[in-house]
Amino acid sequence: MDFVKAVCLFSGGLDSILAVKVLESQGIQVLAVKFVTPFFGSEFLDDPESLIRMVKEKWDITLKVADITEEYLPMLRAPAHGYGKNFNPCIDCKILMVRKAGEIMRETGAKFIATGEVIGQRPMSQRRDTMRIVERDSGIEGLLLRPLSAKLLPETLPEKEGYVSRERLYDFSGRGRNRQMELAQSLGITDYPSPAGGCVLTDPVLSKRIEYVIKTYREVEKRDIALCRIGRHFVWPDGTHFIVGRNQEENKRLMMLSGVGESLIKVEGFPGPLGILKGQDIPPKRFEEAAGIVARYGKARAEQTVEVVIKETGSEEEKRLTVSPQWEIESLGLKRL
Repeated sequence: MDFVKAVCLFSGGLDSILAVKVLESQGIQVLAVKFVTPFFGSEFLDDPESLIRMVKEKWDITLKVADITEEYLPMLRAPAHGYGKNFNPCIDCKILMVRKAGEIMRETGAKFIATGEVIGQRPMSQRRDTMRIVERDSGIEGLLLRPLSAKLLPETLPEKEGYVSRERLYDFSGRGRNRQMELAQSLGITDYPSPAGGCVLTDPVLSKRIEYVIKTYREVEKRDIALCRIGRHFVWPDGTHFIVGRNQEENKRLMMLSGVGESLIKVEGFPGPLGILKGQDIPPKRFEEAAGIVARYGKARAEQTVEVVIKETGSEEEKRLTVSPQWEIESLGLKRL
């Protein structure tokens, strides 16, 4: 017997779990796809297999984890449909994910794509008009099914062709979750996560750092985004970017994420933070100022002068400066991110 196959976008939240299970209840073979980038799902970039196992064991769902960072970063610089309240390109993000799901659909012989979207649940990407834009601009018109709100939307090709029974789909709308929770109970789903934001691009602090990196750096790597989550961030008017750890754990992360050509700065002989200086053609004065900032945030802040070690990542050479802890950070013309 040939099963009808479908690809379903999978966030790991209740709505996406329900979307998969509603389709499976109609005998459809569903491949759930979790798209990840440094902005959402980043914890699974290094070990996707752990998530795949957990989803299979907990909900008996077959999952594929797909890293779309390479396509995501260029889109983030200039999304066609703009940003949300912060630096979140929600509409273009969904278009990209649905388009990539379309590629997987064609590769696997699936008949259509599904999502767990509910009309009116999210203010930017789940309005009726934007849901229509996502379907149109992703290039899979007629093949995008939202099982939880399908009865409130135009009939899709999988419904018209009999792959899916429209009568067994739903008409959920709004931000409430009572009907989803009732459906989950009827399907025997009792263990599911609470709603969460998930995307760091919606965070008012982190989004500013990420926006600076995306719009200023010539090339952006995954580690640059990871660094945005760590420490105190300072930027000089010439674009030199300085990150200072706030504790021992952040110091370790900074050291691990430092790139070739970047400078690690630390006070000699005193506990305190590690700093990373990033930029092009950094003038000597910036090293002195950065060294003073590192001293100011460590145990050496009461000293008149301290010795600071500066070592370029990837090099065995180091240089030393004697500086005073820099208390008047604002006088340096720095912008805090």
